[in-house]
Amino acid sequence: MSEGGATTPGLVCSHHHLYSALARGMPAPPRTPGGFAEILELVWWRLDRALDLEMLEWSAKLGALEALESGCTAIVDHHESPNAIDGSLDVVAAACAEVGVRASCCYGVTDRHGADGARRGLAENERFLTSGGRGYVGIHAAFTCTDDTLAAAADVARRHDVGVHIHVAEGPPDADAAQRLAGLSDERWLLIHGVHLPTDHGLAGTIVHNPRSNMNNAVGYADPARFAVTNPIALGTDGIGADMLDEFRVAYVRLREHDVVASPDQPWEWLAHGWELMPEARHDVVRWSYPSADPWHLAYTPGVHPIDVAIDGEQVLSAGVATRVDPAEVRAKAAEQAQRLFVALDELD
Repeated sequence: MSEGGATTPGLVCSHHHLYSALARGMPAPPRTPGGFAEILELVWWRLDRALDLEMLEWSAKLGALEALESGCTAIVDHHESPNAIDGSLDVVAAACAEVGVRASCCYGVTDRHGADGARRGLAENERFLTSGGRGYVGIHAAFTCTDDTLAAAADVARRHDVGVHIHVAEGPPDADAAQRLAGLSDERWLLIHGVHLPTDHGLAGTIVHNPRSNMNNAVGYADPARFAVTNPIALGTDGIGADMLDEFRVAYVRLREHDVVASPDQPWEWLAHGWELMPEARHDVVRWSYPSADPWHLAYTPGVHPIDVAIDGEQVLSAGVATRVDPAEVRAKAAEQAQRLFVALDELD
C-alpha cells in the first residue's frame, strides 16, 4: 500500500439495499407521493417489482464498487425482487465477492404479494443459509406481514442460528411494530430505523440508524441515543450508497441539532459498531487521503476518500482504483441495465 494518510479498519454499512443502485434517473412515479406510504407504493415497491436477476447483478456490482471507493469493505444487505426471488441472494453475494467486498445477505419477506410470495421469500432465505451463505433472515416490515409470516421468519432464523434483519417503525404505518414483534426478537436481530419506536419498546437487537434516508423520506428523527441503554446502535444508509463517512457526518449534525453538547465521538461509536456485525472488517486496512482519523477531524472535513484498501491482505483498491474489476465496465454495464429497468418501470401497471 502507498505511504501517507491515516489508516482505519474497513468501514461497515450496517443496512443497505444494493438493488437500488440503478434507481438514479428512474422515471418519475405516476404521481407525486403524498407521504411515506406513497413513497413506498409509488417508488420503491414499483422498482423492486421491475427487477430481474441480470439487473440485480449489475446493480449489486455497482453498489459494491462504490462502497469500496468509499472505504466501506463490508455490507449488510437487505434485498427484495418479488418477480425474481429464487437465487437472488446468490446473485448479490457473488457480485460483491467479484468486487472484493464482504456481504451479509437476506431476502425481505412480505405478504404484499400474497401468501405464495411470502412462502417463496422464506424459502430463498432458507436456501441461501442452508447452502452456506452468510446473512440473516429478512423481513420487510411488520406492517406488510401477517403474524404467521413474522413468526415463521423468526423460526427460520432460530433454526439457522442467525438474526432477523427488519425495518421497524420507520414511518407511521409501522408504528405498532413493537407490539407486533413482542416476544420474537433476540440480540442478533437488526432493527432498522426505529423512528417511531417508543423508548421503552422492549425489543432485543441492534438498532440501525439511517439519518439521510429518514430525512429524505420525511419520517422524523429516530434520536437513536435514547436507545443506547437497552440496544447497541449502528449506522446504515438504507440504500443511499455506502459512503459511511458521509453518513457519520449527517448522523452527527442531526444529533447535534437535538443535543448541543453532543460530540462526534458518539456517532463514530455507532459507525464502529458495524465491526461487531462484520468482525472481519476490523482486519481490513483503509488508507485515507487525510492525515487524521480522529472523529473530530472527519466530522468537519469534506472530501476525505480512500487511497488504498486491503481486504484479507489483498489490495482491492490501489491509488483509488479497484483492482478486481474494471470500474468503467461496471459503470457501463450498470447504465445499460438501468435503461432496461426504466423501460420495465414504464410498462408496470
